[in-house]
Amino acid sequence: MSFKTASEGYVKYQGLGNWAFVLHRLTGLGVILFLIIHVLDTAAVYFKPDLYVDAVSLYRSPVFGLGEILLVLSIIYHGLNGLRVIYFDMINPDMWTIEINRKSVIWTWIITLVLWLPAAVVMGSHILEHLGG
Repeated sequence: MSFKTASEGYVKYQGLGNWAFVLHRLTGLGVILFLIIHVLDTAAVYFKPDLYVDAVSLYRSPVFGLGEILLVLSIIYHGLNGLRVIYFDMINPDMWTIEINRKSVIWTWIITLVLWLPAAVVMGSHILEHLGG
């Protein structure tokens, strides 16, 4: 008898739906990680104000700026894909087919990029301004 681990199942390509699932999990974990860090550093303002000031200055670095751009991408994708899943699981499950699932995943990615690119450009320009002067 052979047992597959969860990681083996994630790595094996099984179509666009599987990639959408993996990205949904990863973006959800990224958002949760951000929220935990945000709550902890905000709480530090009451207990260790100097630590809070140091954290805020660290967050102004370009590396964290890129992380914020990816955070925005994660939030947009996770939200849109969640709406897609809710639609097919709860509102209209009879409409679900593999072909419709493929198209809906592609449209989710397209809409995510259309919504994310303007934010990424604005946020990226702020990073470049910070680096330039």
